[in-house]
Amino acid sequence: MSQDLIRTLLFLLSRLERISADSVLAHRASGIRGAMLRMVETLEKGKAGSNPEVQKLIENGYSVLEKAAEEKVR
Repeated sequence: MSQDLIRTLLFLLSRLERISADSVLAHRASGIRGAMLRMVETLEKGKAGSNPEVQKLIENGYSVLEKAAEEKVR
């Protein structure tokens, strides 16, 4: 399960990294990325991160990506 979470977090990290610095969501994406990087580090060390915390990061990551996509369409 931990590997799946790491894979999902890494996927989101790569996508959040691509949000333009000009976007109003860039600052939020940066904060989420930082939290995700710390969580990946924790999970890779074999320490179990709190599952609700990981799920919240994943939800926030997808949410920001959706909003960035909507922003880009406009």
